[in-house]
Amino acid sequence: MRAEIAALRSSGGRIALVPTMGFLHDGHLSLVDRARERADHVVMSIFVNPLQFAPDEDFQRYPRDLERDAALVQSRGVDLIFAPPTDEVYTEGEPDVQVVPGALADRLCGAFRPGHFQGVLTIVAKLFNIIQPDVAVFGRKDFQQSVLVRRMVRDLDFPVDIDVAPIVREHDGLAMSSRNAYLSPEDRARATALHVGLDAARSAFAAGERGADTLRGAVTAALNAQDIAPQYVELVDPATLDAVQRAEPGHVLAVAAFVGRTRLIDNMVME
Repeated sequence: MRAEIAALRSSGGRIALVPTMGFLHDGHLSLVDRARERADHVVMSIFVNPLQFAPDEDFQRYPRDLERDAALVQSRGVDLIFAPPTDEVYTEGEPDVQVVPGALADRLCGAFRPGHFQGVLTIVAKLFNIIQPDVAVFGRKDFQQSVLVRRMVRDLDFPVDIDVAPIVREHDGLAMSSRNAYLSPEDRARATALHVGLDAARSAFAAGERGADTLRGAVTAALNAQDIAPQYVELVDPATLDAVQRAEPGHVLAVAAFVGRTRLIDNMVME
């Protein structure tokens, strides 16, 4: 990979990285398009990272189809796909030295997935060191992840510009996710409640509502209507992830919930 990167750099221009776990959808492809706008060459990594999965999570059954993924990105202008086997990334098993994210990883998703963001930041740091991109493009659906990657880049002085692209949604508002493939038809229909609730909260904010409890309640009500119990619904400051009691423009309303056995996340900026 480093030899291929050197060959790209010899032709001049900037290099963008789009990190993924594969089983691509239009949301991933929108990241490629965004990377194309920011750089001359685009590299996509496809790697299901075992460090970010707890023992009881879906590492083994996470959907994988490299041939399908390669065909999808070929027409979108990806110059290189980096899809290494696990034993090349972690040659001696779980690494002794990892990136510890600190208190920002203890809230929202991190409160329910201990160690998850340590695994995320460790693999992102490795990818940055292997590929050495000028810019890396992430999706805003994984909002907490993007905040932590930005903080890692700042605190550890990585020479990488982090670009966070908007959420891409299905026609009915459901945020695109590789895990949507797990949903039964019935659960797929119920899952739209996450977006319905967030959209109701955004409409209330636009109409003048500023109380966090009321905005969170709009999401909870939509979930309850579909018999979905939220794991969390929080209104947070986008820089610190601290919960806020009064909404201001730019604050983020974030939700996680199990629909059937599938854990889904979504968020919306109050604007």
